Amino acid sequence: MKSLALHWKILIGMLLGVTFGFIMLEVQGGGDFIASWIKPIGTIFVKLLKLIAVPLILASLIKGISDLKDISKFASIGLKTIIIYVLTTVIAISIGLILVNTLNPGEGVSTETIAKLTETYANDSGVQGKIAEAGRQQASRPLDFLEAMVPDNAFLALSNNKLMLQVIFLAMFLGISLLLVGEKSAKPLKDFFDSLNDVVLKMVDLIMLTAPFAVFSLLANVVVSSGDPELLYALLFYAGVVVGGLFLMICFYLVLVSVITKRNPIWFLKQISPAQLLAFSTSSSAATLPVTMERVEEHLGVDKEVSSFVLPVGATINMDGTSLYQAVAAVFIAQALNFDLTFADQLTIVLTALLASIGSAAVPGAGMVMLVIVLESVGFPADKLAIGLALIFAVDRPLDMCRTMVNVTGDATVSMIVAKLEGKLHTPKSKEWDDHLEEVK
Repeated sequence: MKSLALHWKILIGMLLGVTFGFIMLEVQGGGDFIASWIKPIGTIFVKLLKLIAVPLILASLIKGISDLKDISKFASIGLKTIIIYVLTTVIAISIGLILVNTLNPGEGVSTETIAKLTETYANDSGVQGKIAEAGRQQASRPLDFLEAMVPDNAFLALSNNKLMLQVIFLAMFLGISLLLVGEKSAKPLKDFFDSLNDVVLKMVDLIMLTAPFAVFSLLANVVVSSGDPELLYALLFYAGVVVGGLFLMICFYLVLVSVITKRNPIWFLKQISPAQLLAFSTSSSAATLPVTMERVEEHLGVDKEVSSFVLPVGATINMDGTSLYQAVAAVFIAQALNFDLTFADQLTIVLTALLASIGSAAVPGAGMVMLVIVLESVGFPADKLAIGLALIFAVDRPLDMCRTMVNVTGDATVSMIVAKLEGKLHTPKSKEWDDHLEEVK
């Protein structure tokens, strides 16, 4: 198996995990066995990725900015990044709305299915928690997100993966300050972060050695905890519309890669596939971020000064897959519950989904919170919100896996485009975990 490329090993691990999960469903106590002996392997893997996410962003972004030499280049990279992220998100939402209005998946849901889904999920703690969290987010003031970006304690920001924007702000502030103090004064600290960056990337390589076993664990656990199969089957049409839209979004990325960067789109998919498969398995673009950065820099040829800014920002604010899902889910719920949406309402969905994606956390389930905000923006009755979420809750986890994969692919695509526009896209030079093994034997 040593001769197989990493993405094939991960894919085999995923297939075996799904197969093993279905086998355990037929075995008495199979779910408990997976929860006790298999799930911890995947949990440890995700924890390791989260462990190095903050140090990697800090070191990589500081190194990237301090290497620029010209501070105006940073402003250029930042402006291009934000504009492209907004444009791809609007396109993703538009694709979702076109598909769901054309195929009308909500009209095929029977009243019996609605009643059963409502009975099963409407009072679920997960559904109620999403509604409560959406209420807290809506109560915030217009500039609260800017205020939240600025940390008042650097060590507190570095200790919490949910404060990723604060880490990015701190790293940018430090990097720009390093540029302004002059090369002689900056050298000791710059050398430290350069070394830290190399060490953390080597940690990524070591963690990825366990990736095939981790995705086996994660997928097996997803299968045994997937819920009532009958309800899943009832929502297949809706799920198919979402997956179809996500597939079209991937195709759109490949066109951008081919036209703008002049790189082979199949080559692009091959190089980024380990990050895509991990995003699918973990449902978290934040947890996948260290792997995404390693693949983009070493296998796609994007300079660190571009990837170190574009990718962390993308993991925080660029949610193309999630935004597309919200557009489909909002209209699907409206169709199923006979709530008429005007053209103006659908334009409101585009705008609200775009704004909500900027503040969305890069963690599993954040899309459901954003969906509540989108539904309320078009006047969806508050007393029917729980029923609306119950309609899609059964298939939310597998769809979350798919849309996270699209989110990560979008981040990688935009990083390549920005690098090409900035003249920072070069021939990739990959590193292996054992490059210096002989030196320490």
